[in-house]
Amino acid sequence: MRDSEIQINRVDWVTVLIYFALVAIGWFNIYAAVYDSQVDKSIFDFSINSGKQLVWIGTAILMIIVIMAADYRLFENLSIILYLIFIGILILTPFLGKEVNGQVLSIGVGSFRIQPGEFAKFATALALAKVMERPNFDLAKSKNQLIALGVLLLPVALILLQPDTGTAMVYFSMLIMFYREGFPQRYYVLGLGFIALTLLALGIENNLYLAIGISAVMLVLILMGKKTWQRIVVFSLLGLGLIAYSYSLDFVVSKLPKHQQNRIMVLFNPDLDPLGVGWNVTQSKIAIGSGGLTGKGYLQGTQTKFDFVPEQHTDFIFCTLGEEFGWLGSLIVISLFASLLFRLVKMAERQKNRFSRIYGYCVVSILLFHFMINIAMTIGLFPVVGIPLPFFSYGGSSLWSFTLLLFIFIKLDASRAQQLGRLS
Repeated sequence: MRDSEIQINRVDWVTVLIYFALVAIGWFNIYAAVYDSQVDKSIFDFSINSGKQLVWIGTAILMIIVIMAADYRLFENLSIILYLIFIGILILTPFLGKEVNGQVLSIGVGSFRIQPGEFAKFATALALAKVMERPNFDLAKSKNQLIALGVLLLPVALILLQPDTGTAMVYFSMLIMFYREGFPQRYYVLGLGFIALTLLALGIENNLYLAIGISAVMLVLILMGKKTWQRIVVFSLLGLGLIAYSYSLDFVVSKLPKHQQNRIMVLFNPDLDPLGVGWNVTQSKIAIGSGGLTGKGYLQGTQTKFDFVPEQHTDFIFCTLGEEFGWLGSLIVISLFASLLFRLVKMAERQKNRFSRIYGYCVVSILLFHFMINIAMTIGLFPVVGIPLPFFSYGGSSLWSFTLLLFIFIKLDASRAQQLGRLS
């Protein structure tokens, strides 16, 4: 039996079917988001978003064919080159890209434009897998930690210059892969503590109460152990540092663009500006809540028809689903995403070499982050940061980048027998 036949037999077809199910459901919802009964255009009409998305879907299928026909070693051999190419493109984006709402996110010619930040995700995942695949690469060592974090943080820094905070945040999701590969747990504890302190500092109106709380915690920590002068000095300085950080957040937030300040404040006070910055989230929650158990029916969403929710075909596509298909429809789609993530974790754990496993966990991390944050954003549990729902939201860059990300891993998984032969 030829190698190509062996690889086809080893393809995880359940994962492939889930992918096409999500893409198909997303396509129908994109049509629902732009549907106008007065005009009554076909879902295949290329003048509206659903028709354009069909073109992106068709080209994504061509990508899949090319990926599955390629030699699996190609992705490992080109990983660093691809990473450097996209780093170069990210450097050039602010100079060559098109500015929209103060951000330079896309480059291209005419109406054909792509977002390099989206495609750099899979290149960064491949580069991390290549750098960390060596048997002696131990994330418990400081030198290796700096190397891996350097690969991860370089595209983050360049994307923040655009500035695109939402896309930059996605890269930090790959710290989940770091955890699987042995990154010290203490850094995650510190990170979660830092996030908790930040949320408290932003959410508590009077920082004096937070300062008192920090001082009380530091005092307890001092009293719990042996009362040496070194211990007292260390915890006292730590407490002062945390208090200073909590007070400095107001200054940092004040330097952010006004729309980002408002998005943060609306998270803690949804009624702050219901007709302004809070409009998207408020209308999104109304749309999802109005769907009830079974929804209003396909193409029957009133929030959609009257354009109450801006960006309903992109970042807020989930509220279209919730309104027209209700709780049951939302549950089905969430179950599909959960099944996809579960299978990807299973696939990552059965890999025969470290490169494929690391890349697989990067795929899981990125998809999980997009899935959780996008839905949390639409129901008001997270600030609006412009993160699309994978395979669902309208846009060529989004669909292509997620397709590349996923099917490179499916290809690596299908070739695991050859990888084992190569290792032996």
